[in-house]
Amino acid sequence: MSPALAALALLAGCATGPTLSETQRQQIYFDHAGAPVNKFSYFGTLHSWEPIGDDALVVWTRPSDAYLLRLASACPRLDVARSISLSDQTGAVFAGLDNVVVLDQSTSIPCRIETIQPLDVKAIRQAEDVARASL
Repeated sequence: MSPALAALALLAGCATGPTLSETQRQQIYFDHAGAPVNKFSYFGTLHSWEPIGDDALVVWTRPSDAYLLRLASACPRLDVARSISLSDQTGAVFAGLDNVVVLDQSTSIPCRIETIQPLDVKAIRQAEDVARASL
């Protein structure tokens, strides 16, 4: 391997860093979740999302805005889903009223959103950096 290619590989490895376990990510999200809110603004598109087990998920509406959604019960195949949809009421998702639906299964079962908690994105990123540094 050429020195330039070796240096590039080293930089790529440093840029991504070690991967946190699902348990570590869950704990960081739960630790940085704010008080429950009734709703959040949603206009049909998520920036990204991440399942947290089978009864919770984090949705990113923008790179700097994220919410922890806890579901009323386990949502079938959420933990392995490739895509989801959220129901909404005129540009907002409401706790106790709206649902998460896993799209990559033959039957779509709505999973009721029980609570919505805003996440402190800046604190999450710092906690992830600290956790990765300790790996």
